[in-house]
Formats: sequence, structure tokens, C-alpha cells
Amino acid sequence: MPYGHPEDEKKIVEGCLRGEPRWQKILFEKYYGKMLAVCQRYSKNRDEARDILQEGFIKVFQKLNQYSIGSSFEGWIRRIMVNTAIDFYRKSATEPLMSDIDIAGYVPGHHDVVSDMSYDELIGLMQHLPAGYKIVFNMYAIEGYSHKEIAEALNYSEGTSKSQLAKARVYMQKLISSKLTSQNG
Repeated sequence: MPYGHPEDEKKIVEGCLRGEPRWQKILFEKYYGKMLAVCQRYSKNRDEARDILQEGFIKVFQKLNQYSIGSSFEGWIRRIMVNTAIDFYRKSATEPLMSDIDIAGYVPGHHDVVSDMSYDELIGLMQHLPAGYKIVFNMYAIEGYSHKEIAEALNYSEGTSKSQLAKARVYMQKLISSKLTSQNG
């Protein structure tokens, strides 16, 4: 049963706050796909994304009393998922947040291959980014966080956030270029 109207979201939230399993299931099923996609952008693979998703939904249910009805419920859940992914990264990080990879220059005149790629292909390439690059790239380019917000969330300077984003873009260009070379070769 589709629940898209704000009144329906209010019913879902109220039912979950009462601890009713039916409403918890409805909430989970309604946002599972979208939030899994968010988690996949931050993870190494689908299994890790599911772990982040599960941990995120636990937090959603634990913090549901902090949600203010009337604001974007999906946005509130998305923020929890992103923060859970960041926490997951911090706990499992074996590589430093800032990786040293040579910065390559932009190559002008290339066809915009990104627009020709499917969502799954892009996510697959993004999963090859070093963890620090991936987090900043996702937070800035996809989630819309500012460099100030990223720096605060990851506990480093805005300059580092900007540098990581620039390096992530260059790295993505290399990945895309490599993909094109293998397809055309």
C-alpha cells in the first residue's frame, strides 16, 4: 500500500512511536530501496551497504521521537543513513582518510561519457574510489553538503574537504577513462 501523502507519513511515524510492528514494517519497506542506494554510495559493496542500512534503520527507530512532524521525513532518514555510513567508515577505516594519489589534469575535449552511463555503472565506479574520496564526493556532489558541513562531520578543515573532492573527481575521470579504454580496446 503506497504511503506518499504527508498525513500518511504522520500515521506511519505515530504508529512506529507506539511501537506497532505493522507501521515499522511499512516505514522500512517504504524507504528500504532509496536508503539502500544511499548506503551503497558510501560502501565498498552491497553487503556492507546492507550492514549500514540495518544500523541506520535501528537509529531511525531509536530516534524517531526526535523527528519533527511536518519536516521532510525522507530527508531526516537520509541524514541518519549518511551519518551512519560516516560512523561505519570511521570504525572500520584501515586506510587514512586522506590518500596520496597523484593529481592528474583535466583532459579537455572528452565526450561526456557520464551521461551515457547507467546509475549502476556510476555507483560501481564510485565504489573503487578510496574511502576518504568516496565520502567527500558523496556528501558534496550527491547529498548536497557544503564543504563546511563535511569538514565538521569528518573533523577536518574545509580546505581538506575541497582537496579530497578535487582528487575524487580526478580519480573518477581516470576510472571512466580506463573503462572507456577497455570497452574500445
